[in-house]
Amino acid sequence: MPPPWRNVSLHYVALGDSTTVGVGDPMNGSPTGWRGWASLLADSLASTHRVTFSNFATSGATVPVVATEQLPRTGDSPIDLASLIVGVNDTLRSTFDAGRIREHLHVCAEQLTARGALLLTVRFHDHGRVFGLPRWLRRPLWQRIEQVNVVFDDLHARFGGIRLDMADYPEVYRRDFWSVDRLHPGERGHRTLARAFADELAVRGLRIDVPPELDCVYRPPSRWADTVWLVKEGAPWVGRRANDLLPWAARMAISQVRSTPLNAEVRRIEA
Repeated sequence: MPPPWRNVSLHYVALGDSTTVGVGDPMNGSPTGWRGWASLLADSLASTHRVTFSNFATSGATVPVVATEQLPRTGDSPIDLASLIVGVNDTLRSTFDAGRIREHLHVCAEQLTARGALLLTVRFHDHGRVFGLPRWLRRPLWQRIEQVNVVFDDLHARFGGIRLDMADYPEVYRRDFWSVDRLHPGERGHRTLARAFADELAVRGLRIDVPPELDCVYRPPSRWADTVWLVKEGAPWVGRRANDLLPWAARMAISQVRSTPLNAEVRRIEA
């Protein structure tokens, strides 16, 4: 049953990390100002409704930050739409705790839906494939991402709303979907997210006269830009993560090798 949409006004709040901030989608081509999918969606909704849009997302946010810092800032007034997209930053830290993530996300979902919000969430794709990580590092990272996905599965089953499965979009593994850092969507990626949510809202009975445009204004990063970023930003980023994520990933890789049926049989024979 579609939600009882207010035809005159919509209150839309966005919570999350740098993707919801809009990083990767420059405002008017500026490298210092961001637009992003949430803003594109809000502009599209405003083609038909009077929209109050508040973006509380912050770059680098983890799930606890969203629950303890962003959520309280939304106030206590009724909400029509609430996007809740966060969790990738958590997977890149040695402090990753799936149970804690579950608790915080459920608190967010409970409070937002209690105020009338339709939740907008995603199921994350394989980020390691986009990054081009080696298999030994990609596999444990994907296991963490899947743990976050399971939490969002639970949220969707309990609270409903709209959940986009990013793995259902083949373009998510195309280079032009991403900004130069490959961590944030580029203009095409942000436009795709905004359009997908708008299409799903329309299916649920929310009239949108002008859906988000899919055609891009700016060119995707060139191979030269990729190379320059890799030298100036990519390598230092990996270095910063080396003291945090890589030791854990190495331990995971070793434990997985030891747990294979062949190695288990070798250890049994040796014993």
